Amino acid sequence: MDQFARTSLLIGKDAVKKLCDATVAIFGLGGVGSYVVEGLARAGVGNFVLVDNDAIDETNINRQIIALHSTLGQDKVLVAKDRILDINPGSNIVVHKIFYSKDSSQEILDGCDYVVDAIDTISAKIALVEECAKRNLAIISAMGAGNRLDPTLLEVADIFKTSVCPVCRVMRTELKKRGISSLKVVYSKEKPITPDVASYDVNRGDSKILGSTPFVPAVAGLILANEVVKDIISSDFEWQRGAD
Repeated sequence: MDQFARTSLLIGKDAVKKLCDATVAIFGLGGVGSYVVEGLARAGVGNFVLVDNDAIDETNINRQIIALHSTLGQDKVLVAKDRILDINPGSNIVVHKIFYSKDSSQEILDGCDYVVDAIDTISAKIALVEECAKRNLAIISAMGAGNRLDPTLLEVADIFKTSVCPVCRVMRTELKKRGISSLKVVYSKEKPITPDVASYDVNRGDSKILGSTPFVPAVAGLILANEVVKDIISSDFEWQRGAD
C-alpha cells in the first residue's frame, strides 16, 4: 500500500494522480510558505518550484517547520527540497535562490500549474500576482500573518471582500490600478497587535519587526495548501480580470 492510500480513500486515485502530475511554485519559504510546502508534499503534489533567497536564522525556529538547530545557516530552498524528498522521494524539485521582483526572470513560472504567494514584500507580491494574471495562471496569496495570535480568525476570501487586514487594503488598491478584479487570499480578521519591540534585540538592525507564534503562520500555510489541492483536483480555477 502506497503512502497516499489514506488520501485516495477521500479524494480517489484519479485526484491523487492529478496531484502527482501537478507543478506548484511556492514563493517564500518562511513561517507560512514552509507549511505550504509541507502540506503539498504530504498531499502528493509531485513537482515543485521553490523560490526564496534566505538562509535559516535562529529567530525562524519559533514558526518555520524547516527551521531547526541542525539547519541553521542553510539555504531555505535546499532544506525545503531535502524535506520534500524525504517525504516523497519521487518528487521533482527546482530551486531558485533569489529574491523575487518584477525584474526577475519570469521563466520561473514556465510549466507551473499553480502559484502560491507567501512573499513578505508588497511590491514583490503585486509583481507576482500581475504576472500570473497575464498568464492566466492560478495563484493564491497569503496576506499578513505576523503580529497575530488567533489562528481561528483566518479566512479564505477574494481580496476585494476582505476587511481589517492592512496588507489586503494596500493590495486591493494596487490590484485595482492594474485592472485585476479578483484574487484568492488567506487573511486574518484579527486586528494586528503592536509588538513589544523593547524586548527585542535592537542590535539585529531589523527595519520592521513583526511578532509571531507557531500557530497563525502554520495554519495559514496549511489552509493555502488545502486550497491549492482543492483547485487542482477540481480543475475549475478561472482568473477574473477587469477591463484594460
